[in-house]
Amino acid sequence: MTSFVLKIIAMFSMFCDHFSDASIGYISILNYIGRIAFPIFAFQISEGYLHTKNLKKYIIRLMIFALISEIPFYLFVDKYLSNPGLNVMCTLLLGLVCIVIYDSFSKWKNEKLSFKFLGLELKQYIALFLVICIAFLGDLVSVDYGFWGIIVIFTFYFFRDNKLKMLFSFIILCFIKYGITIYTHGFYLQYVFLGLSTMLSSVFIGLYNGKQGLKVKYLLYLFYPVHLLALYFLC
Repeated sequence: MTSFVLKIIAMFSMFCDHFSDASIGYISILNYIGRIAFPIFAFQISEGYLHTKNLKKYIIRLMIFALISEIPFYLFVDKYLSNPGLNVMCTLLLGLVCIVIYDSFSKWKNEKLSFKFLGLELKQYIALFLVICIAFLGDLVSVDYGFWGIIVIFTFYFFRDNKLKMLFSFIILCFIKYGITIYTHGFYLQYVFLGLSTMLSSVFIGLYNGKQGLKVKYLLYLFYPVHLLALYFLC
């Protein structure tokens, strides 16, 4: 399964989720399908970082579309949901920043920070602390998916060399997220189905073959704000 196919699956899933919010108004099977989208987008950020030819342009592109998407996101959430925060492009951007910071610290040549403990060097622990701080910042400013979303993005990168560990860690994060939700709001089957649907994305990510497929750089960036505006005006 190529990166292009993953993006198409994620976009279809996202549309189902938002269409349900706009037209049905309560949690439906379309919302369960919609849970597949974010983990795939999160995984694509890790892959994008590994394969980009120009990191600076990659970051700037995400920043620009995060700004462009905020008004459509605010209009959509304000009309159909509640408590608008910052759109998912901001989440992806902060996740990418976490990856850049961790990678930069890992490559930093400093003998004082190079001694290892439990398989990681001190500089990597410092980087992990900064990653957690950024994730808390994302939660503070209410980016979509909050702390959890940013950590998921980073986790896909951290375990990039071992797909089994990567997917297992992601599933653990899903258990934590929906476990907290059930503990906080009570046990409802819809939370169980939402959690299982989120975990289902690991199947598609696991089938990824490392190839790009059809190159459509701006398809996802444009689809996100455009489909939000279309649903806002048409539903």
